[in-house]
Amino acid sequence: MVAGKGSANRLLSRYEVQQIVSVAADDLKIAGKRLLIIIPDGTRTMPMPLMFELLGNEFGDRAASCDFLVALGTHPLMDDKELSALVGRPVVNGRSGSYKVMNHRWDIAATFAELGVISKEEVTRISAGLLQEAIPVRINRTIFEYDRILICGPVFPHEVVGFSGGNKYLFPGIAGPEIIGTTHWLGALRESYNIIGTYSTPVRELIDKAAELVNVRVACLALVVSEQGISGLYYGEPKQAWRAAAELSAQTHIVWVDKPFRRVLSVMPALYSDLWTAAKGMYKVEPAIADGGEVVIFAPHVSEVSYTHGLEIDKVGYHCRDYFVKQSEKFKLIPRSVLAHSTHLRGKGTYDSSTGREWLRVMVTLATHIPEERCRRLNLNYCDPGCVSLQEWRNREDEGIKLIPRAGEILYRLKNAAGS
Repeated sequence: MVAGKGSANRLLSRYEVQQIVSVAADDLKIAGKRLLIIIPDGTRTMPMPLMFELLGNEFGDRAASCDFLVALGTHPLMDDKELSALVGRPVVNGRSGSYKVMNHRWDIAATFAELGVISKEEVTRISAGLLQEAIPVRINRTIFEYDRILICGPVFPHEVVGFSGGNKYLFPGIAGPEIIGTTHWLGALRESYNIIGTYSTPVRELIDKAAELVNVRVACLALVVSEQGISGLYYGEPKQAWRAAAELSAQTHIVWVDKPFRRVLSVMPALYSDLWTAAKGMYKVEPAIADGGEVVIFAPHVSEVSYTHGLEIDKVGYHCRDYFVKQSEKFKLIPRSVLAHSTHLRGKGTYDSSTGREWLRVMVTLATHIPEERCRRLNLNYCDPGCVSLQEWRNREDEGIKLIPRAGEILYRLKNAAGS
């Protein structure tokens, strides 16, 4: 069963959203049960204050306990101030009133419980032979302290899994490092250019396979959102609710263009605090960039590559997939999620191991407060952000030049590209 509604042409009212949340509360039969709600961190557009209020209204008095867990993956931990901004209510020492508001502690080994293994045979089949290994499946053991799990988060085109949301809030949202690294690397092997904005991907299949090992009842509220509000909200089992939301996301979050852009200025909002997250300014436009074109990531507020993975990224820089595949022994000790991020930002390219020459389809330039020397060392171009005039980029689509004022969530694709 999937309950909900959505439209590419209008926003849902508060009353409509409340009615769908009420359906979820009735279906979960939450009276006397312990409920854990898994939510996104601050790197996603999400009307979390509204949802926090409505979820509290519908579940708070019925449930024996109702708590919230932020699906960080490996993003930086959120402090009380950041959590307060996220949920729209004061959070003090990890509590907001009677609710716990918890970070996923990916940085502590004791966080995780073993669920099982996805066999080598299954991984080989799902990946079409790109990976031939078993994957241990570990997840935050906190979920087993509850009787019901409710995922509540948005769905957008995504560079690793096709569309975000659904069971992705479990894996990698609150998962162990093995499946995080392996799924991200599989996405890199298939290349973001090919995966982003598609429904059926091997990474999604692996995530759903891992979710089958969770023996607590899991349901999902999947949202389709923009800065303006909620376009769609769907409730049901995670796979079904996610699919309904992904179909609406494809209508609202993908822009199809007739001709490729030569240059794009991706203006990144403040919710992306480092390049690890602001790299979406490249991911979301790469399919619409001409060969030899340029993406400029304009984020003057960004001064760090990654608050979590910066040291590893400094070791390897940014390169295409083949650069790592053809030198696998050299990079075997680098986390796969780091290698995946590197290839996603750098995009399609080739590497000739006999000459050591790398060809990259798109030039990537940082207009951030990451120093020029570091940008060059990382194999990225540099532009002083103080020299960027947004006015000079406006209204030049006929020249193949595109300004995206709030980049990172809308995907641009060519209408007549192969496979579109």
